[in-house]
Amino acid sequence: MSSDIRQLQPQAIWNKFVDLNAVPRPSKKEERVIAFMKNFGTKLGLETIEDEVGNVIIKKPATAGMENRTTVVMQSHLDMVHQKNGDTVFDFDTQGIEMYIEGDWVKAKGTTLGADNGLGVATIMAVLESTEIEHPAIEALFTIDEETGMTGAMGLKGGLLSGGILLNLDTEEDDEIGVGCAGGIDVNATRTYEEEETPEFKIGYSISVKGLQGGHSGMQIHEGLGNANKIMNRVLFDGFENFGLRISEIDGGSLRNAIPRESNAIVAIDAIHEDAFLSEMKQITNTIKKELKTMEPDLEINISKTETPKNIMDLGVQEGVTRALYAALNGVYRMSADIPELVETSNNIARVIIKDGSIKIGCLTRSSVESSKMDLANTLRATFELTGCEVEFSGDYPGWTPNMDSAILKVMKPLYEKLNGEEPHVAACHAGLECGILGQNYPDMDMISFGPNIKGAHSPDERAQISSVQKYWTFVLEILKAIPEN
Repeated sequence: MSSDIRQLQPQAIWNKFVDLNAVPRPSKKEERVIAFMKNFGTKLGLETIEDEVGNVIIKKPATAGMENRTTVVMQSHLDMVHQKNGDTVFDFDTQGIEMYIEGDWVKAKGTTLGADNGLGVATIMAVLESTEIEHPAIEALFTIDEETGMTGAMGLKGGLLSGGILLNLDTEEDDEIGVGCAGGIDVNATRTYEEEETPEFKIGYSISVKGLQGGHSGMQIHEGLGNANKIMNRVLFDGFENFGLRISEIDGGSLRNAIPRESNAIVAIDAIHEDAFLSEMKQITNTIKKELKTMEPDLEINISKTETPKNIMDLGVQEGVTRALYAALNGVYRMSADIPELVETSNNIARVIIKDGSIKIGCLTRSSVESSKMDLANTLRATFELTGCEVEFSGDYPGWTPNMDSAILKVMKPLYEKLNGEEPHVAACHAGLECGILGQNYPDMDMISFGPNIKGAHSPDERAQISSVQKYWTFVLEILKAIPEN
């Protein structure tokens, strides 16, 4: 199907996107895509730099007559979120993304598509390669590891770029012009525990939660989507309270910035209570599915007999951790008092692993207000510390403070209105963009974010709208022509 996608308009973007998606590019394993991008810039005869952390910068002079315009930094990240359906056989480390067209959308076969932020990368590549597009001097900045820590943006030193305007191409609504974003911090809780040998009178059951939509833990945290880790904990808590269910292991969620879609557990129950247990579980699973039926119509909670596990958790530790997971906030903590409909602070309980005497719980806390971010992070820390966990904060990155007096905003807003006959939605977002981090070493750079319609990012339902990419490409070309003089 890649040949069909290459025929889509604008071909300049889709061809580069197909080329890019043939290169495996997981976060923290970007060696191949870094080499791919350096080779691309070198073949064009353009100045190409790899900095100390692996970011790639490609510089292209202005086209004739545009030499006196402000130099523009066009920026996107090279890595992509790797998520796949449980029944999809796919190796992200070795395979390119398998894409297809469905109506007005480009999708991937059972995996994330990589449109976040591959379409931004492809856009910049198309501009760099073109001999016809009018533009000022371009500094293309391709950062690494945006999805799992933003270490590329954090490691970019001052002085490598001279541009006065930065166009971040990582927004996922084509009628939106982004002027701010949330910061974030990882909250990681760990502890060890003694396992107990499973008593002879107990039998084994496996419990699985699947069929949830998942999605972006920033952009979609307010939508009421199900979190597999919270649903699983609710089932386990009920089973323990009523039938003395004991946990052997749990494996829930995957990436810190993806709303968990699946969770699996192995448990043990008293054989004498088996019928009552199954009856109770049927009731609670039906209740949960009824609660979530509007947003999660495909939710499945399956409970099936399995081999009795050899070991189970220490009883006191199990009680503590299930209560902590129940108490830990997941979802919206506070809405912004200053920007209508903007989530200010939230948390995603992204990962729960319990096995072989070890507990690991990973959360991503976001906020556009630094003090509120740390308030929620400390709330989570206190919750998990009360059950004996050690809690560490990591990956702390700042938000991007909105600048409604931005010069490039004053160019783009009326230009969008002229092209589309309506006003754009000028907004801050709850996702993490690299602009706030980049602004630490480039405080005078005027930054803006925009992009085409991408739905379901960070999940195998990720899809990019073909007609929107056409609309967005026209906007990009007109913005480059309208960049003001120095």
